[in-house]
Amino acid sequence: MISTVLVANRGEIACRVFRTCRELGIGTVAVYSDADASALHVREADAAVRLPGATPAETYLRGDLVVKAALAAGADAVHPGYGFLSENAEFARAVTDAGLVWIGPPPSAIEAMASKTRAKELLGIAPLLAADVTEADLPVLVKAAAGGGGRGMRVVRALSALDSELAAASAEAASAFGDGEVFVEPYVENGRHVEVQILADGQGTVWALGTRDCSLQRRHQKVVEEAPAPGLPPELVASLHATAVGAAKAVGYVGAGTVEFLVADGRAHFLEMNTRLQVEHPVTEEVYGVDLVALQLAVAEGTPLPPEPPAPSGHAIEARLYAEDPGAGWTPQTGVLHALEFPAGLRVDTGYVSGDGVGVHYDAMLAKVVVHAPTRAEAVRKLAHALDRARVHGPVTNRGLLVASLRHPDFQDTGRLDTGFYERNLDALTQAPPGEAYAAVAAALAEAEGNRGRFGGGWRNLASQDQVKAYGDHEVRYRPTRDGYTVTAPEGIRVVSAAPDRVRLEVDGVVRDFDVARYGDHVHVGPHRLTPRPRFADPREQTAPGSLLAPMPGTVVRLADGLAVGDEVTAGQPLLWLEAMKMEHRVIAPASGTLTALHAVPGRQVEVGALLAVVQPAVQTEAQEEQTV
Repeated sequence: MISTVLVANRGEIACRVFRTCRELGIGTVAVYSDADASALHVREADAAVRLPGATPAETYLRGDLVVKAALAAGADAVHPGYGFLSENAEFARAVTDAGLVWIGPPPSAIEAMASKTRAKELLGIAPLLAADVTEADLPVLVKAAAGGGGRGMRVVRALSALDSELAAASAEAASAFGDGEVFVEPYVENGRHVEVQILADGQGTVWALGTRDCSLQRRHQKVVEEAPAPGLPPELVASLHATAVGAAKAVGYVGAGTVEFLVADGRAHFLEMNTRLQVEHPVTEEVYGVDLVALQLAVAEGTPLPPEPPAPSGHAIEARLYAEDPGAGWTPQTGVLHALEFPAGLRVDTGYVSGDGVGVHYDAMLAKVVVHAPTRAEAVRKLAHALDRARVHGPVTNRGLLVASLRHPDFQDTGRLDTGFYERNLDALTQAPPGEAYAAVAAALAEAEGNRGRFGGGWRNLASQDQVKAYGDHEVRYRPTRDGYTVTAPEGIRVVSAAPDRVRLEVDGVVRDFDVARYGDHVHVGPHRLTPRPRFADPREQTAPGSLLAPMPGTVVRLADGLAVGDEVTAGQPLLWLEAMKMEHRVIAPASGTLTALHAVPGRQVEVGALLAVVQPAVQTEAQEEQTV
């Protein structure tokens, strides 16, 4: 029997495994980097072992340090979680060689399936060699051979871009998984991403625990997942189950795994097998009424599975809440998470609580919010409602995007559900949500009330002119009165009451309350995050035309080959790459012209807004030359 489990991971998945271990009376051990010293998974574990350093390569990808930590803490088993070393056969061997129980598939199965290139060969799928790609093969997808989560993936639509995208994908894969091997496969446009959860014991029983649909993706990383995959013909579901079970049996698989497919035109194309627990496993747990982590532990202890899995019931949907800005190229966000609170009746898997900090070194996911209901329509409505009313205060998040996605006709109509959802709908989904103008009014009045309290509790001299406050695109005009406030813009608003933390407004005869919380440079009003617009621009923040500023805090990982001051560059040309939260972000030339300054240095960390380079536009250069003639 297993007595103590070390989780070779961090954040949400470590907390998830610890929860099941506590329920089963199993001790827990965390490992942590210096950046994670005060993280929730460290606080929740019975014991914790430091891995010196901050980057994944220094810490969570150091299998030797993780094994030593397990032995030092007295653990007798290791759970890999997902990502990092979870699909690394050498790490699995190192765990068992140290006399520890490996809570995962045999290393031979990992070697057969964790490398997507070898998995395709095993199933008789001929690879597409990068050197053989022609214009007729485009578009193609460059993928990491190991790992997942959208890292190390690039869509290539121009043959001239293939070499640079191969290099970028390889660098990102090496950083995330410790393995830079990448490969090329045909890219199927706008298919559905469907997968089958399997679970196998050591006695030959393999369960197929239904399907999941994970078609809503950004940067090839899943955002919304659900079970079962809606609208699939029964014969296709049976075929997917048979293929998944056959693949598992072919390699002597033991434990939890997922077989992924791209479904297009009624046909399923094999993508890969993930030899680990998936991020989206909760939706399967909710539908089948099982604890997959508990079953992993039981299988690792040698317990056989029943001949057949439980019967499924209802529908479950999971939304991944990320600290990122979908309207600004999905750029990761950092800062203090002042509040993370959800309505009752939900399942929330998270590695954060209110007050925690969100840093730059790891994944941007804050939480997975999961609902289960008798039907898909009920689950969609319940999840959208819950996310809309959650208190998520701090960095910019994708919360508004999630709510809009769940309520979008293309999501609710499963006939229009595919991986091109965000490419088609992102502009509409990232528009200011309804009611934001009224939220700006509430923010302005709450601030006014707070100021009045600080200055003696009343207005000695009532202003004869409108007070003006701007938040983004919203300008609010109001006047203090003897008994409250009059709002002159936007029109049609009556102030019922105002306090520093709550404002009640009447609009078109309907009264609504707005809860207001202010944190330094931004304010939260219900689901709205607003940033005050200064009345006058700060001259210190003005930059020269063509300046390239860091869109996020991160690390400069590399520059374009041979890039130097004085080079002529073209609009859209990649100049350098930043890494933040385990993803690479390309910084491109904003216009054609001359590179007149280059401050970015590989390996150097930069803050958001840091000056990376300056490209003097060609038109400006020509105008200056004319002036000197």
